[in-house]
Amino acid sequence: MDLWRRQQAWFDRMIPLRGKRPVFLEFRSSKGFILFAVCWSVFTDVFLYGIIVPVIPFALQDRVHISQKDTQHWVSVLLAVYAAALLVFAPLFGWVADRTPSRRAPLLGGLIVLAGSTLMLCLGKTIAVLVVGRLLQGASASVVWTVALALMADTVKEEEAGRAIGYVSMATSLGVLVAPLIGGVVYQRSGYYAVFGVTFAVIGLDILLRLILIEKKLAARWFEPEAPLNQPSADTPSRTDIPLEDRQESTVVKEKNTLAATIGTSRPQQRRKLPPILILLKSRRILVAVWGNFVGAMTFTAIDTTLPLYVNQIFGWDSLGAGLVFIALLAPSAAGPLIGSWTDKYGPRWIAASGLLLSIPFWVLLRLVDRDSVGQAVLLCALLVLLGVATALLLTSLMAEFSKVCDVKVRQDPDLFAGKSAYGQSYGIFNVAWAGGSLVGPLVSGAVKSAAGWKTMTWTMALWCAVGIPPTIMYSGGMITKRKRHNNHNHDNIANNGV
Repeated sequence: MDLWRRQQAWFDRMIPLRGKRPVFLEFRSSKGFILFAVCWSVFTDVFLYGIIVPVIPFALQDRVHISQKDTQHWVSVLLAVYAAALLVFAPLFGWVADRTPSRRAPLLGGLIVLAGSTLMLCLGKTIAVLVVGRLLQGASASVVWTVALALMADTVKEEEAGRAIGYVSMATSLGVLVAPLIGGVVYQRSGYYAVFGVTFAVIGLDILLRLILIEKKLAARWFEPEAPLNQPSADTPSRTDIPLEDRQESTVVKEKNTLAATIGTSRPQQRRKLPPILILLKSRRILVAVWGNFVGAMTFTAIDTTLPLYVNQIFGWDSLGAGLVFIALLAPSAAGPLIGSWTDKYGPRWIAASGLLLSIPFWVLLRLVDRDSVGQAVLLCALLVLLGVATALLLTSLMAEFSKVCDVKVRQDPDLFAGKSAYGQSYGIFNVAWAGGSLVGPLVSGAVKSAAGWKTMTWTMALWCAVGIPPTIMYSGGMITKRKRHNNHNHDNIANNGV
């Protein structure tokens, strides 16, 4: 607690309640810059997770002297312990994020842990050190994936959430894409330590962005005059002196709360005793989004776990080839903002359901890749591209649900979360879903592949996708059997049922 108080005191000195206006305030608190900083935070975490994916199998043998027959087991363990830490710490940091005055302080704290864990992975030459490093890396990731996404939800309007998540999804996939590629190339050309030189450069830029960023609710201290004052002072800009875009963006959260209060004035207020996280877990929309992200995480981590060794066995590809093949899987993520815009306009139901449905044949058809030839290599890449399209449709559409459900519930009952944000806890639930898939994916895919082979593993993953289709159609975006009710006060179509 003392460390936390010192962090908060340091932050208060960096951004005082009033006083001298920070330089480039409009830019540092703009929606575009904050979204870029959030995307870079997500990219950094995923990059550090993925850069050693194609390196791990070879580093275990060369540095830790693990036998070749045990390599697959320890690769799965190192991927799974990361997910286990994410699973444990995500709800905790989601709760913390909703109760701290600033999102930036916990983000910086998480980054310090991330740097330390990366150093352990760089210098470690025993399994114990590598496992602890991956655990700490997962703990730091829980900060990024709760606090950063909560910051994003604070910054954008509800009708922009899908598009914003599209950019986050693109940054995520870009990290997953370039990390194994860079890891494989750098390891092949320059060795193990050069790989971690790249990671520390990425962390350095992340630190810089987090120090520059000013949250909208803090920037509003300079954008708006203090309440007791009838006239703005010479040092305090009036509302009319502020660019229209800055005035709109600095009051996104306030507008949401005002709208919620307007809608809720005609309803009797009820005291809710359930914690926000339990209220959210009662939502069928949230539970469907949990399943979809669980399956999406399984897809990525199953490929991470099995593909590098499989292409080495079938095609004889080394770490460079294992890194390059991930381009096919993740290239479709560039369509993330477009998919997010579709989600904002049409809702997530059919977009997410089509992602699950399309994943089934593409997973099953991967069983056809079983020998070394040019045609087989082309088939593998084509199937990975199609699987990447299906996964992008699924994840981008359902990630936005975690903030949209919060907004809908607050509109229905403005006092539901006692006037506080629940975005952190909602994205804490998302992290539990992602961590659960990341934990189960390597263990299931690695175990099935080792026991029954590649072909059995592919149709096993297809079954996981199939199970989620009916509930996604029923509840994603609101219960399908209920019509959206039109509200005459705000002219907004709200899915009041099935949330």
